[in-house]
Parts: sequence; C-alpha cells; structure tokens
Amino acid sequence: MNTLSKIKSFAVCMVITSVWACSGTNSNNHSVMNPKKYVKKYTNADFYTNGQFNEEVAFKAFKDMFEFYGEPFTPLMEKDMWVTDFGLGDFENTGMGGIFWVNDSVHNYFAHEIYLLPDQMIAEHAHFPTAFPAKFESWMVRKGMCYNFSELGDATPNAPALPESQKASIISKNFVEQHTGEVVHLKKSETFHFLRAGSEGAIVSEWASYHDGAGLRFTNPKARL
Repeated sequence: MNTLSKIKSFAVCMVITSVWACSGTNSNNHSVMNPKKYVKKYTNADFYTNGQFNEEVAFKAFKDMFEFYGEPFTPLMEKDMWVTDFGLGDFENTGMGGIFWVNDSVHNYFAHEIYLLPDQMIAEHAHFPTAFPAKFESWMVRKGMCYNFSELGDATPNAPALPESQKASIISKNFVEQHTGEVVHLKKSETFHFLRAGSEGAIVSEWASYHDGAGLRFTNPKARL
C-alpha cells in the first residue's frame, strides 16, 4: 500500500470513529449521553423586593425557560400573559405563569397555557358550579414534566417534596407523573387538585369548559388569584 492509500484509509477510519463516538451509543445500543436539562436559576430572594412580589423578575425567569425550550414569546403573550404567587409570598415554590387563549361562556370552552418553573406548584384548588357548570379540565404536558395531584385515590408513595408553606392545607395525596405528550383528565368535577412541576419546569396546555372565577376555591385560606 502506497503512502497516499495509507492516508486515505486512516482518514476513513477517523471519520467512522468520530461518527460512532458522536452517536452516544454503547455496545447494547443504549444512549449513554443525557440531553441537557433545564435547571432552577431563581429563588425567592430574586422574586421579592422589600417583601413585594416582583413580576418583572418572574417574567424574566419564564422567558429564560421559554428560550431553553424553544417556546416563542409572542406579541399576544407580551400583552396577555400573567404571573401570580397566589398572594402567598412564596413564588419560588408556589406560583405560576399563564395565558388564557380563550374563555368563552357562550360556547362553553376554555384554553389555557400553564407555565411552571422548576419544582413550582399551583396552589391546590377546585372549581364549583356558579351560574355555569363546574369547570372540567384536561392537561397535556408539552415541555418538561409535572406531577398531577388529585384528592381522589390513595396516597401515592414517593411523592415529590411539597412546599412547607402549603403542607398544612394540602388534601390531594394521589398523583401521577405526567411527561411530555401525555394527557391527564380531572378525575371528577368539583374535586381538589394541583400540578407540581418537576426539576426541569413544565409548559402545559389545558383545555376545559368555561372558567368562571367565582367558582374557584383554594384549600389554603390565604390563597387568591
């Protein structure tokens, strides 16, 4: 074999080796490379200024998560997205961002996007009848994952840590892990429930019947929306 042929053979071997290494697989054809995960970057020390909830910082935190997940921040979101700490002063652990895409009492339908930072939970709540039937809802996780809690069913073992600020009031002990693309429905109308994001945060689509805020009830007596 002449020198040119040796060089060509060596180059081919290097390309094959590089492709195999970048594929991230071992001899059992299982991935050995973990995808990059979103992590918590903000705490209550960032979210509160002189004891007051700083919505500007909350939006900054969500925009950072949106950028990681490739979620566009649209002009409509700029206009209509909101954030809340439910008046509990613990946004790092209990709070959310959201936008109501539609809430139509005439045609009785509702569409909502829920945004949860890493390990953040929505204050436990239920929906009761008003002049309208009790809201019934379903959720699909689009990014990240969450724990979907319900007051119905036996306590599920190995529950994620829940905020100290909420433990005394929470009655929902049964949960399922809800991953990207999975849909979970409210088990029964007028039952208490909540979502708690995993360590990577969560972006969740919700579809429901008309949402009348007058029928919203929290188990934590201090919570409000």
